[in-house]
Amino acid sequence: MVTSLDFQQMLRVAALRVTRPRVAVLNAVHTHPHADTDSIIGAVRRDLPEVSRQAVYDVLHALTAAGLVRRIEPSGSVARYESRVGDNHHHVVCRSCGVIADVDCAVGAAPCLTASDDRGFSIDEAEVVYWGLCPDCFTASNS
Repeated sequence: MVTSLDFQQMLRVAALRVTRPRVAVLNAVHTHPHADTDSIIGAVRRDLPEVSRQAVYDVLHALTAAGLVRRIEPSGSVARYESRVGDNHHHVVCRSCGVIADVDCAVGAAPCLTASDDRGFSIDEAEVVYWGLCPDCFTASNS
């Protein structure tokens, strides 16, 4: 479990000033994987009721730029944020309810980074989104 002191250390290592809104947003992202901005705002306001929407947006931008959180935006979805950074994982999205889960690369050390033709690019990330039905929606659709 990540603590407030861990979040403070993360901010310091990223050369960001430690503030209550930054710690609260980091906590919200770690506690609610793949949450949208409104959900993060709601979680932050439980601890800091006075925080503005703009402050949360600004913190999310700073944390994303610093590499402490990752912003994902599956097709047809609002931006979502996650704390799993620094690896090349992907996502699976339910077409029915919209739930999102992490999916590791299929085999080996980041095989998705080997393109059939990289066109001269130095590739450091691949974004793959798998679509389907989550177990609950699949069961409901077959009932």
